[in-house]
Amino acid sequence: MKKIILAFLTALLIAGTAQLTMGSDILNPIARADIEKALLHELSPLVGVFDHVAFKLDNDGTVTLLGQVREPTLKAQIAEDTMKVAGIKRVRNEIEVLPPLPSDDEIRTAVYNAIYSQSGLARYAGKAVPPVHIIVKNGLVTLEGVVANRQEHAQVNAAANGVPGVSWVRNNLHTGKGEQTSFGRKI
Repeated sequence: MKKIILAFLTALLIAGTAQLTMGSDILNPIARADIEKALLHELSPLVGVFDHVAFKLDNDGTVTLLGQVREPTLKAQIAEDTMKVAGIKRVRNEIEVLPPLPSDDEIRTAVYNAIYSQSGLARYAGKAVPPVHIIVKNGLVTLEGVVANRQEHAQVNAAANGVPGVSWVRNNLHTGKGEQTSFGRKI
């Protein structure tokens, strides 16, 4: 299904549907949707389970990138790849690079194992990028992404809170599809 969606998005780009409304700097709704889909297609392969990237597309073709990543090179790569999308005029890169703390790396691994070893959630671990992103900064854990239902939401929350060394968990998970993407959230 994902390959079909990616092929469809690529065809939309090739067809040139992501264009600005003639004579203005305001994106029409179709162009906006096409640009957003192209951004998801371009950026989702870059973002791992320990990163979270979101974007906001303004009517003038400006994209604001938000979120957290572990590597400064990833922050730069995401901005570069954003500029490849037809219809994007400017990029504001407000992605935060997380501090490289060994204790945070240990917590990331422990939270990942706690979440994805849970009954019912292990099926997500086999995906290239599992749907729950685990952001750790100074022992504070933020969960981003999407799960299928409220039970999984509670299950993920309990698993993350049970990890030694975790001082706090902010659970930003959503249930269902909504505006969620495989790598973050369109805001």
